[in-house]
Amino acid sequence: MQIDSDDATIYYEIHGNGPDVVLLHPFPANHKFWVPIVDALASRFRLTLPDLRGHGQSQPGDGPATMRKHARDILHVCDDARVQRAVFVGCSIGGYVNFELWRQARERVKGLAFIDTKAPGDPAEARANRLKSAEDVLARGPEVFIDGLLPKLLGRTTRSNRPDIAAAARAILMESSAAGIAAVQRGMADRPDSTPTLSTIDVPTLVLFGDEDDVPLSEGEAIRNGIRNAEMRVVEKAGHYSPFEKPEEVSRLLREWLERLTRN
Repeated sequence: MQIDSDDATIYYEIHGNGPDVVLLHPFPANHKFWVPIVDALASRFRLTLPDLRGHGQSQPGDGPATMRKHARDILHVCDDARVQRAVFVGCSIGGYVNFELWRQARERVKGLAFIDTKAPGDPAEARANRLKSAEDVLARGPEVFIDGLLPKLLGRTTRSNRPDIAAAARAILMESSAAGIAAVQRGMADRPDSTPTLSTIDVPTLVLFGDEDDVPLSEGEAIRNGIRNAEMRVVEKAGHYSPFEKPEEVSRLLREWLERLTRN
């Protein structure tokens, strides 16, 4: 399905029936990132899988794809899909969008899951690197960018032992456009520091982190420690794309947590 959201067309899919769960994929993937865990969750939950603007079949719109724009898009998707209140599960950039959704529309949020993400904004050097990579991808195309990024997204165990998963991840990432990657990089470079937001979150929260993620585990612990009663689980032998690398374990952890949350 497609909807118009401000200056972009946004694509989304719905799978399953039950309490609403919205799955927000990482950069620079798309809704297909969640396919390995959809079947395990769709038998119990109604899953909404959008392509964030600048990813997959969603347009980047004009200018940087900021977290404010992403959150507005997701709220428009929820309106179109008749999702009144949901659990929002965000991986990487999906976690950044989770923070913005909370700031914009916390009444729509039943729970939050943060996967392989962090609360702080980019320091100056990281911000400069994102802006440079946006220029580079427009000049050289997405393939060089993706091949350079992929080793940072997958854990060393996956890279060594599961070439099939690495190839499948690359195929999804190669659906990205140069314009989309550039817009999203610029938007992430400008994202706010969400550390002050942590103490305001008062809904059930789960943090999942791959133990081989390049993002330090301490970032996940900071989210867990900053949100009252948040829970945290570590996914062994997985990197930044832990749901794609270890779908059986991640789907089990998510389902157990979601079932407890939705019973309350």
